[in-house]
Amino acid sequence: MHSYWLYALGFFAQGLFGTRLLVQLFHSERQGKVVSPAIFWQLSLVASFLFLIYGLLREDFVIILGQTLSYFIYIRNLQLKNQWTKIPLPFRSLLMTLPLIAFAWIAFRSPEKITELFTKTDLTDPIIILGSIGQLLLNIRFIYQWWYSEKRGTSVLPLGFWIISAVASVMILRYAWYTTPFKTIDPVLLVAQSMGMIAYLRNIYIHSRARVNTAG
Repeated sequence: MHSYWLYALGFFAQGLFGTRLLVQLFHSERQGKVVSPAIFWQLSLVASFLFLIYGLLREDFVIILGQTLSYFIYIRNLQLKNQWTKIPLPFRSLLMTLPLIAFAWIAFRSPEKITELFTKTDLTDPIIILGSIGQLLLNIRFIYQWWYSEKRGTSVLPLGFWIISAVASVMILRYAWYTTPFKTIDPVLLVAQSMGMIAYLRNIYIHSRARVNTAG
């Protein structure tokens, strides 16, 4: 029963990640170019927190690493879109501290999970390394997107963001299909990255089409 609830949490978080891509793709298709709507970042923030909880409960180093890094980039993009200050200050303060609260909650309730996270994870395993690189790329894409947006003073999703996403997705899919004595195949990552790949490739196509139209 615990596994069912855990997978339900993971699928719900990934469902929100998927919804953000569908919404972003819908807006992009309507405008004929890749856009970065505020709701994309709002959904990202909520989904990231929930998936961080999933990673903590599953004791998955790769997931925890990725979600901890990306969470605050989502907040920065909301700031760039002038949406962050529209959230009431008490709620903003809560959002800024939620990852720390999640870590503290897990450590208090099940301190052995934090210990097992590092003792069970074989950081020399090639597939673990591959998964970690893939997860890092999923975060580097947002660092790249953040840098790109800061240069332009507004939140945008450049072509490089989608190319990095597609490459990272392939790595995460391989990691998700891998098993060890302490890790089972992760259906949440498998479904999420498979669906995400469709959106990544479609955005690459929209970017390319827009460039051709501009050149023409």
